[in-house]
Amino acid sequence: MENLPPLSAIRAFEAAGRLEHFSRAGEELGMTQAAVSYQIRQLEQRIGQQLFIREKGGVRLSDAGRRLLPAVSGAFAELRQAFAGLNEETAGVLAISAPVSFGATWLSSRIGSFQLRFPDLAVRLSLSNGLVDFTRDNFDLAIRIGPGKWDGLRSEFMFRAHVTPMCSSEFLDRHNIRQPKDLLQVERLGPNDPWWAGWFAAAGVGEAPAPRRGIMFDSQSQEANAVQAGFGVALMTPLLWRAELESGRLVRPFDTLYQPGGANWLVHPAGRVGVRKVERFREWIREELARDLDLLPEPLLTPPD
Repeated sequence: MENLPPLSAIRAFEAAGRLEHFSRAGEELGMTQAAVSYQIRQLEQRIGQQLFIREKGGVRLSDAGRRLLPAVSGAFAELRQAFAGLNEETAGVLAISAPVSFGATWLSSRIGSFQLRFPDLAVRLSLSNGLVDFTRDNFDLAIRIGPGKWDGLRSEFMFRAHVTPMCSSEFLDRHNIRQPKDLLQVERLGPNDPWWAGWFAAAGVGEAPAPRRGIMFDSQSQEANAVQAGFGVALMTPLLWRAELESGRLVRPFDTLYQPGGANWLVHPAGRVGVRKVERFREWIREELARDLDLLPEPLLTPPD
C-alpha cells in the first residue's frame, strides 16, 4: 500500500479500538456514532481486512484490529509528544505526578528549592496513587512504585520500597514496648495489612498477627498525624520522616525494615529525553535524594533485577 489511509479514518479507529465502543469514540472525537462507523468501514475497505467484529449490543476488535491498535496508538502518542515539545520552553510549567505518601511528605517539603533554583519554571504537583497514562494525561514526569519497566518510558531508580513500625515516644513508654512481639498486643494502624505479617516475620516473630478491627488510612501523612497524637503504631517509611525522627516527634521501636517489593522510580516518556525542564528536575531530585539516602542500608539502594 503506497499511501496511508486518511488520517480521519485512522483517528476514528484508534479511539474506537481503545474504547471498544463507537459511541464513546464519537463523544471523544466530537463525531456521531454513524460518522465513526463510516470512517472505520472506509478504512476496512482500504486495507481489505475487518478491524472490528460487530455484535449485538457492541463491537470488539478483530485479530487484525488487535495487531494494528498498539502501533497506531503509539504513533498518535509520539505525535502528541512532538507537538507538545514545540512549546516546551515557552510553556514553562513542569507537571509532576507522585504517590500520595511520597508527594505529600518528602517531595512537598523540598520542591520549593527546585522553584528557587529555576524561577523561570512553574511547578504543578499532583498527588495520586494511580498510574499516569502519559499518552492521555498532561504530565511531564511521574514517580511510580513498581518493577521499573514500563513500555515507552525512561525509568530512573530512586530507592527500594521499605517500611518499619513508628509511633510516638509516649505510646512506646505507655505500652512498655520492648520486643517486636509486643506490637501484637497494641493498636496498629491497618492491622490486617499483609505488610504487618511480613514485618513480624522479618523481625523473627513466629506468631502471625490475628485479624482484628482497626483504622486503615490512605497515606502515611494521615498515619503520621494519628501516631504523633499517640494513637497506635504504623508501618511507615523512615526516609519520608527524617525530620520527625530526628526531632523525636516519631520514634522507631526497632531497626528491622520490611521490603514489600518494588521500588520508587522517576519516569517520563522516552521521547522526552533532553527536554530542559525534565532534565533539570532529574538532576535536582538526584541531588536532594543524595542528602537523605545515608538513612538507608545498602540493599535498599540497589535496583531490583
